[in-house]
Amino acid sequence: MDKKTKNKSMISWVLEFTKMDAPSYVFSVIFAIISVAAGFVPYFFVARIVAALIEGNADMKYYLIQCGLICICWIINKLFHAFSTTASHKATFGVLAQIRRNLTKKLSLMPLGDVLDDSSGSLKNIIVERVDSVETTLAHIVPELISNAIVPVGVFVIMLIINWKLTLLAMICVPVGGIFYSLMMVGAKESFENTMIKTKALNDTAVEYINGIEVIKAFGKSKTSYEKLVVAAKEGADCFIEWMRRCNVWQNLAMSIMPSFLISLLPFTGWLYMTGRIEASDALMLIILSLGLIAPFMIIAGHMDELSKTGAIINEATSILNKRELIRPKTAKELPVDNNIEFKNVHFGYKDKEVLHGINLKIKEGSVNALVGPSGSGKSTIAKLIASFWDVDEGEITYGGINIKDIPLEDYNKYIAYVSQDNYLFDETIMENIRMGNPSASDDDVVNAAKACGCHEFITNLENSYDTLAGGAGGHLSGGERQRISIARAMLKDAPIVILDEATAYTDPENEAIIQKSVAKLVQGKTLIVIAHRLSTIVSADQIIVVNDGNIEAVGTQEELLKESSLYKEMWEAHISSKDSEVA
Repeated sequence: MDKKTKNKSMISWVLEFTKMDAPSYVFSVIFAIISVAAGFVPYFFVARIVAALIEGNADMKYYLIQCGLICICWIINKLFHAFSTTASHKATFGVLAQIRRNLTKKLSLMPLGDVLDDSSGSLKNIIVERVDSVETTLAHIVPELISNAIVPVGVFVIMLIINWKLTLLAMICVPVGGIFYSLMMVGAKESFENTMIKTKALNDTAVEYINGIEVIKAFGKSKTSYEKLVVAAKEGADCFIEWMRRCNVWQNLAMSIMPSFLISLLPFTGWLYMTGRIEASDALMLIILSLGLIAPFMIIAGHMDELSKTGAIINEATSILNKRELIRPKTAKELPVDNNIEFKNVHFGYKDKEVLHGINLKIKEGSVNALVGPSGSGKSTIAKLIASFWDVDEGEITYGGINIKDIPLEDYNKYIAYVSQDNYLFDETIMENIRMGNPSASDDDVVNAAKACGCHEFITNLENSYDTLAGGAGGHLSGGERQRISIARAMLKDAPIVILDEATAYTDPENEAIIQKSVAKLVQGKTLIVIAHRLSTIVSADQIIVVNDGNIEAVGTQEELLKESSLYKEMWEAHISSKDSEVA
C-alpha cells in the first residue's frame, strides 16, 4: 500500500466510497436539497398568512391558496425525501458490498502472516460490523448533512437582508451551545476507540468460546471459560455506559441551547416593533424563519455525534485496505521455462524473529521431495514460501528460472496445489468443495478425483452423497474425511506443483496407504513436496531434505541420509521404535 493511500483522511475515504456509485449519490443530494428547501418554503407562506391576519385581510380565497401551497410543499418535501433516501440507500448497500469484496480480495493479496496476526473474530468484526457502521455516514450523513447545511445558509442570507442585527442576535445561541458541545466532545476519540477495543475483545472471546466449546466441556472448564466471556461482555457494556454518562449533561445543554433562536430574537424584535423601527411583516418573517432553522440545526447537531465516530470507524474498517500486499506485477514479462524450483540464499522471519537462515535448495521438476525435521525447524515455512504465502526477506525463490516476485500472483497460484494439515471446507456440498480446485470441472471429473484419492466410498455413504453439505469449516465431517476431500480438491486443480503439508496427519493407516497410492498416480510428471512426521511414508522420495533450526542440514535419498546424517538417523530410529511399540 503506497504512502498516499495509507494517509487518507476520513473525508478522502468517504469520497472514495461515494465514487463507487457517484451518480446515485449526486441525485440523492439534489433530491435532499429539494426536500429541505420544500420544507422551508411553508414558513414564508405562514408568515404571509399571519401578516395578512394582522392587517385584517378577510379574503378566504387568499388563505386557501396559501394553505394549498403549503400542502404542495409538504408533499414535495416528503416525496423528494423518499427519493433521496431510496437513492442513497440503494447506492450505499451496493458500496458496502463492494467494500467487503475489496476487503476479502485484499486478504488474498496480503502475506499470510499478516492475515494470521489478526484473530478471525477481529476480521469478522471489521468486515461485518465496522463496514456496516459506515452505512450511516454514506446513506444519511452525506445527503442530509449537505442539504441541511446548504438550504439554511440561503435562509440565513434572507434573514440578514431583512435585518442583519436581529439575525446576528438570534444566532448568539449557536456559539454558546457550541461551547457545551465542545465540552461534550472532550476525550470522545479516545472513548470511542476504547469502545472499539472492548467490542473487539468481546468478539474475539465469543469466537474463542464457541470454537473451543468441545474442549471446555470435555475438561470441565466451562465455568472459568464462561467467566472470561462474562467479563468481556460486562466491559463491553460498561465502556459505553461510562462514556454516555460523562457526555449526558453537556449534550443536553448543547441540544437545548443551540436551536434557541427566539430567546434573544423575540425581546429585541418586540422592542424594535413597538418603537417603530421594524415593520410587522419583517418581524414576523424573522421570527417564523428562525423557527424553520430549528429542525436543520437539530439534524446537523445529531449528525455531528456520528461524524465524531466516523473517523475511527472508517479507520478500523479500512485498516485492512492499508496493509501491505505481496509484491507482484500485474502482467508477466516472461514465462517459466520449466517447473524447477530453487532457493537462493533465502532468509525469512516472522516479525522480528528470523526462522530461515540463508536457505539454498533445488527441487527438480517431476521429482518427489520430502521435508523432514524437528517441530519448529522451518519445514512448513519453506513449503509456504514455495506457495507464495509470504515474500522472502532476503535472497530469492525462482520458478522455472524466474523470481516468483516477478510472476503475477494469479498466474503463480495456478502452478501450485497446496494441502495443509488444517484443511478448511466451505459450507457447500461435497461436490462443490472438491470442484473449487477447478471450477470448470465436470461432475464426472470431481467423482474421478474423489475415487483416486480414496474418498468416493465414504462420500457415497453420506446421507446425500456428493450433495451433502460439509457444514461450516467442514464441521459435518471428521478430520480425516476433510483431509481426503482437500486432497481430491488439490488433485483436481492439476497444478504442476503439489504440496502436502502433513496432509495425512489425521488419517488412519489404511486410508493413508490408499492416499499414498492415489497421490503416486496423480502426481506422475508433477513435482511433489511432502511434509510428514511418519518417515516410513517418504522412504522412496527422490530427495529428502532435512531441516533443522532454519537451516538445510542434509539432502539425499533414504539410504544416503541414513549413512551421512546423524539427525535423520536418530529421527528414523525413533520412528521405527515408535512403530514397533504400536505393534507390540
